[in-house]
Amino acid sequence: MELLEKHLSSIKIPTENDKVYKDECVYSFDNLDTASGIFVSLTSFIGLGKDHVEQHYNKTKEAVYLHIGRIKTKIPSPEPGDGPEKKITRLAIGVDGGFDPESGKKKFKYENVYKIVVLPEFSVIEWPNENLPEIVKLSVNHLLDLPSASKLAELESLSGTWDGEIRQVSKHAENLVQLNNGKKIPPTVLCGRRFFNGLGGNNHAVEHYHETQYPLAVKLGTITKDGKADVFSYSEDDMVEDPLLATHLQHWGINIAQMEKTEKSMIELEIEQNQKANEWSALCESDGHLKPIYGPGFTGMQNMGNSCYLNSIMQVIFRIPDFIHKYYYGCDAIFNQAPSNPAEDFTTQMAKLGYGLLSGKYSVAPPEDAPVDADPPGITPLMFKILVGKGHSEFSTKKQQDVQEFFLHLLTLLERYNKNASNPGECFKFEIEERYQCGQSKKVKYITKSETCLSLNIPMEAATNKEEVAAYELMKSQLEAEGKRVDPSVPIVRPKINFTSCLESFTQPEIINSFYSSAVNGNVTARKTTRLSTFPDYLVIQLKKFTLRDDWVPIKLDVSIEMPDELDISMLRGRGPQPEEEMLPEPEEAPPAPKFDQASLDALLEMGFPLESCKRALYQTGNSGVETAMAWIMEHISDPDFAAPFQPPGTESASSSEAVATIVSLGFTSAQAVKALRSTDNNVERAIDWIFSHPDDVDIPKFRDGPGKYRLVAFVSHMGTSTMVGHYVAHILKDGQWIIFNDSKVAISEHPPKDLGYLYFYERI
Repeated sequence: MELLEKHLSSIKIPTENDKVYKDECVYSFDNLDTASGIFVSLTSFIGLGKDHVEQHYNKTKEAVYLHIGRIKTKIPSPEPGDGPEKKITRLAIGVDGGFDPESGKKKFKYENVYKIVVLPEFSVIEWPNENLPEIVKLSVNHLLDLPSASKLAELESLSGTWDGEIRQVSKHAENLVQLNNGKKIPPTVLCGRRFFNGLGGNNHAVEHYHETQYPLAVKLGTITKDGKADVFSYSEDDMVEDPLLATHLQHWGINIAQMEKTEKSMIELEIEQNQKANEWSALCESDGHLKPIYGPGFTGMQNMGNSCYLNSIMQVIFRIPDFIHKYYYGCDAIFNQAPSNPAEDFTTQMAKLGYGLLSGKYSVAPPEDAPVDADPPGITPLMFKILVGKGHSEFSTKKQQDVQEFFLHLLTLLERYNKNASNPGECFKFEIEERYQCGQSKKVKYITKSETCLSLNIPMEAATNKEEVAAYELMKSQLEAEGKRVDPSVPIVRPKINFTSCLESFTQPEIINSFYSSAVNGNVTARKTTRLSTFPDYLVIQLKKFTLRDDWVPIKLDVSIEMPDELDISMLRGRGPQPEEEMLPEPEEAPPAPKFDQASLDALLEMGFPLESCKRALYQTGNSGVETAMAWIMEHISDPDFAAPFQPPGTESASSSEAVATIVSLGFTSAQAVKALRSTDNNVERAIDWIFSHPDDVDIPKFRDGPGKYRLVAFVSHMGTSTMVGHYVAHILKDGQWIIFNDSKVAISEHPPKDLGYLYFYERI
């Protein structure tokens, strides 16, 4: 006890306002199951692994810690049929009601073991111990009673997770008008809407709603004795709850007391569709005999409840030298400085993740006598997920997310927290050149934008196997007409499209109907071409697989894209202003503000489209009505600037294209020129002086550049019908062989499905 006497003044009692990190080390992925356990400071309540606790003591002189270890004991497996089979209600992994990645494995019970440890000698005092000073006992007891900071954050994020069974009460339920026409429900009823992939019904029930405006429909066969069933509201476009279902069904002669649930609910059908999908098997390579691989660079990541989008991106990120150099080789220097602001906290968590993935410490092959269903090694980056999702309406939840959107979000954080330091995200950044030519004056205007991802449309009309696809679709239709489905073992015949067709679609000129031309002081038709001003070190390509069907149902294009292992995009290089071109002059007066038909704008907003998108659609279609505007929205919904602040074409930059070209010719960048001109009323001479006198005030995007030849080094694939459901996996080329990273499972890939990817990473050769 004498060891504690000189440290009692530094011991604190945690309160509900304190963050207690007692599950995992803040600098490494050591946790309660690690052999050395976790050391929790009784001063700052920070949890540390054995490799970091002494270092923390040397920096802070915090000497007294609660050491937490864990004993794991195997629980006998239940016999088959010993309990009801778990019902899956969420298209999610690792959350309550979702798919259980541990299903079928041997179960264990855990018992925590506690000790008081005093540094620097690592002297041990048993706990519980009535002879301990009162301040120590109070500190430890409060620390054990309080929930961990990570658990609190996890519970908070779970509150937004989609639930397959929780439904809103329909607004029509209480006052539903039912016609007294003497009719009773016949044994045959209208079929439902088609599924996202084209399967299912023929939309007769949807057509019935459009004709009659009768809002609610119940799926017969899902009705149970307790008054539950699948009720769909066509006006609310969602599955809803009808608390008066028994009364409403009695009106049509249906006695629910005699009903039994015979058909699968909508959520069951959707889950089954995902479980049996041919795509799932191909992307996870589940039909092969994958050989696990261990060691540095082969560490898996546990799924924290639909976190596969984060797992796949971070696996790819930490294969890129810029990130390895900063966050892995530089991790010791980062850990030596305790984080004191958001930027340092972000840097610390990035370094922690880099060390966890690349060191090999958490990727050790199991012993030869380990059971087949032993837990795979790996890390659980919960602290990192909480940090990068903090304050974000989507990434702070446990919902599935679009992996490309998360990639862009991560790059935004990298830029935010590396203002005064090297930003490894610069390796993805490139400059887009947009050239507009006035249809009347033939004068031109150049606009440059910064991008980090090349998003490409998929031209379905360019499929090279149209006859095979048509035959497959005919066979499928015939089976459906007989009330049958295609056997899941039958390979899906997907449209095959060459990647060159996607690039050609990108390079095709676009006609802009309402372009403001300063040469004629009015709106004209203009021709827009898009090229790349610079080529990045790493080119990220997104294939726009998610779109809207003709009936406004969101779908995913199930296509096979022949992606090249090596890629040359030299033909995409922009030339910039040419000597023979005449630039559009700066307008003598401000262009008139665009006007929008308010009724059409309100109608589009009521449909749920963003305000800026509605403005853009009405402007581009000349305020010709809601239907025309919706058609434009459907065609452009995947555009990168779809929801960006709207500015009429031709008015994007207040700076003269000619003035920008003059400054650029002196060796400055277009970004410097534009900002300087905006700050000096477009005076070229003053703008040049401004650049020299304000070197720190110009927020200039940094663009690396080089040859346009690349090789494929990684791709992320999605399986499922929507970015909001399903699963992501990553395939990464390492040491000449492809490796599949499927959450915690890391193995040598046998047949990398390069044609089914969603996000592709190319490295400059």
